[in-house]
Amino acid sequence: MPTVRYLVHDVDAVLPFYEALGFRQVDRWGPPFAILERQGLALWLSGPGTSAARPMTDGATPVPGGWNRIVIEVDDLDATIGRLRATGARFRNEPVDGPGGRQVLAEDPSGNPVELFEATTG
Repeated sequence: MPTVRYLVHDVDAVLPFYEALGFRQVDRWGPPFAILERQGLALWLSGPGTSAARPMTDGATPVPGGWNRIVIEVDDLDATIGRLRATGARFRNEPVDGPGGRQVLAEDPSGNPVELFEATTG
């Protein structure tokens, strides 16, 4: 199963965001780590205290955020945006149209980007 790991500031704070996108929690290893699943994708949420958050040998500290992202295909972009706004989600932009459909960049509560994509029908 493909797996993506996102560093987060607080696992409990980001769970409602991902649940609103249809992820379900399949495992929890204490407060700092949860495994979620959606349509064959495993998402590992790693908070402070996990091995993924430890400093690198050069001293660099892994942090949430950036521009790399997972893409979640949705049937109704506007309805999905509404559900996420209800969780307090922030958006980096307004929905934009492209050659294959519409998309918007949402941020989970730790600042990790998630692209929501609604394909053009027809």
